[in-house]
Amino acid sequence: MSIITKSIVQADREARYLSAGELSAIRVFYEGGVSRLSLATILIENEQKIIEKASLKFWERCPDTPSNSGNRTYRASCLRDQSWYIRLITYSIVVGDIEPLAEIGTVGVKEMYESLEIPLANLVEAIRCLKEVSLELFSSKDIAKVAPYFDYLIQSLIP
Repeated sequence: MSIITKSIVQADREARYLSAGELSAIRVFYEGGVSRLSLATILIENEQKIIEKASLKFWERCPDTPSNSGNRTYRASCLRDQSWYIRLITYSIVVGDIEPLAEIGTVGVKEMYESLEIPLANLVEAIRCLKEVSLELFSSKDIAKVAPYFDYLIQSLIP
């Protein structure tokens, strides 16, 4: 839930106006909006390169995985899923909150991959590769803003 929604819900629950502190937090959120959009744009514009490079890195680390078995369907699914995670991370960056990852990216995911017989450890390693490749695109200041979303995702998926 964004800082705006959280503040409004809390104030409404208490039947009061937004406090000076809440208004200040919302102002800071808006002032950081251009930066968050810029970070998300970098990932969006480089999505294909990120996925290609991260996939190669992943397959070097985990050569015996379904997506590297020669089965085109498994490979396409792996690439699609990596794209999906990049997209969810961009959503989270834009709203400045892990909510899109928490509500869309991790609920039921472990069970789904297990039912497909995809080792969760491999999924986690694939996300680590996405993180490593993605962070190469950012300055150290921006890495500090982007990395936590990858870290949250990784921690949520560790078996």
